[in-house]
Amino acid sequence: MTLAVLHRICNLPKGYSKVRYLGSTYGVTRTDFNQGKSIKLYAEDLAGTNFISCNYYSGAKNALKPCEMPAEKVVHFLENYEYIKI
Repeated sequence: MTLAVLHRICNLPKGYSKVRYLGSTYGVTRTDFNQGKSIKLYAEDLAGTNFISCNYYSGAKNALKPCEMPAEKVVHFLENYEYIKI
């Protein structure tokens, strides 16, 4: 995982927000645990069936763990979403 991907995760506000990705609007929920040492991210296409789900764990290994999907799908989303101010 690159520092750019980590930066994109941390740039999403805690709680609910909206982003644009591949021409669609996604609702994104970011939940932090263990004083920010782990982050759960869930994004859902508001007009379709696509979703993104992953966990990020900080520490010695800084691990991005996709949930039931390829890592490439999660990384592509994180590298390419556009934040929408609500």
